[in-house]
Amino acid sequence: MQKLTREQIRSVYDAGPEAVISLIEQSIEANEMLVQQVILLQTRVNELEQQIAQNSRNSHKPPSSDVLKKQTRSLRKKRKRKAGGQKGHKGQTLKQVAKPDKAVKCFVSQCKACEKALVNTKVKRYEKRQVFDIPPVSLQVTEYQAEIKDCPHCQTTNKASFPQGVTQPTQYGSGIKERAVYLMNQHLLPYERTTEIIADFYGRKISAGTLYHFNQVCFEALKEPVEKIKEQIIASDVVNFDESGLRAEKRLKWLHSASTPTFTFYMFHQKRGSVAMDEANILPQFKGTAIHDHLKSYFKYDNCQHGLCNTHHLREFIFIFECEKQQWAKQMNDLLLEIKQSVDQAKINGHTHLARSQIESFERRYEIILDEGFHLNPDRDPKRKRKKRTKAQNLLIRLRDFREPTLAFMNDFSVPFDNNLAERDIRMIKVKQKISGCFRKDLGAEMFCRIRSYISTAKKQGRNISYVLQSVMDGNPVNLSQTALK
Repeated sequence: MQKLTREQIRSVYDAGPEAVISLIEQSIEANEMLVQQVILLQTRVNELEQQIAQNSRNSHKPPSSDVLKKQTRSLRKKRKRKAGGQKGHKGQTLKQVAKPDKAVKCFVSQCKACEKALVNTKVKRYEKRQVFDIPPVSLQVTEYQAEIKDCPHCQTTNKASFPQGVTQPTQYGSGIKERAVYLMNQHLLPYERTTEIIADFYGRKISAGTLYHFNQVCFEALKEPVEKIKEQIIASDVVNFDESGLRAEKRLKWLHSASTPTFTFYMFHQKRGSVAMDEANILPQFKGTAIHDHLKSYFKYDNCQHGLCNTHHLREFIFIFECEKQQWAKQMNDLLLEIKQSVDQAKINGHTHLARSQIESFERRYEIILDEGFHLNPDRDPKRKRKKRTKAQNLLIRLRDFREPTLAFMNDFSVPFDNNLAERDIRMIKVKQKISGCFRKDLGAEMFCRIRSYISTAKKQGRNISYVLQSVMDGNPVNLSQTALK
């Protein structure tokens, strides 16, 4: 409705009461339309401001999505300890060895005062200094010569057998194969950089195709050992699960992980949800407690118990408290951290559970905070499926409906407070993509996941990665599933 001049208003007034009433009704209708438009725009502004305010500290967004602006706050609480090594910790000082590989004597030929010759003078004592260094390295070529003999009795030609694995006129040995696989899968180097490093260190340039063949041999040899790792994970009491996007063939696909303190299993799949989880065939057989985020696909499996990652909750509490100024979020944040501190202290004191009265007190406070949150964020129409809820409403409903998985760490000390174990295991796969980009083929991603499962498991068990990989290339992989379950 356009703004009226004084003359137009006077003409309406002169036209009589009906004209004035009609003008007022039009003005009211236009005003209501403007109010609705302002509400819509304000809602949209709030949504955009919330998106801008989200970062890795107060949401599920990864650190890589943070802007360059320095984040001055952290979930980690400041401690009284000073930076650096703490009193009583074991240092890593380089110490002399009793039997060095090589000894070089430094002679005294003359006196530095009178310049008399001391060549034939008896040595009083030695002062020793040791230098730790790498000797010059180059590929060692071993030639196997198989004898060929003719039998003088029956004239049959006989040839000696070559050692197992020596099948070609020229070939690379297990040592250089292990080193290449180690660089590509443990240190996440792309093919070209691996080629450069091997050429610089060992004086031999290996093609990308040959490196791919090394990975393929390792991948095929690890089929059974990694299946045994998966069996041990299924038999564990508590397993951490996670999933993350993994690009292959220029498309977004998915990496799934299952982790314990002793074992790691990775699987590459086209899907994120239960289709992939069924194919991995860990959750369908698992009878223990599964720790994960709130992806609905996990709750499909009722053959096991569930525990939610509370670090995810803490980030959401921070967002709701700082951006929406809702006090209940800070109260719930403090309560979960207080419960965690009580559980940690009970473990230190040698207890296996909290006192029943303490658990009941925590549960009552949990319910009181939830009630306060719902009072500020009422879910007025829960039956309307298409109603868009706020972040606070979604979080409150999750904390209410999944109270047992949220507080699982309080009732069972074997259940962790968070899902950090799985997130740490999956983080290096994300680093791989940042260094090398996406996988050109799905098979490349599958190869990396299987080899990385074996390497990560060996690392958790404190084994020498170089040794276990060479055992694979020698055709006799170390059985990592023999380690006792934790």
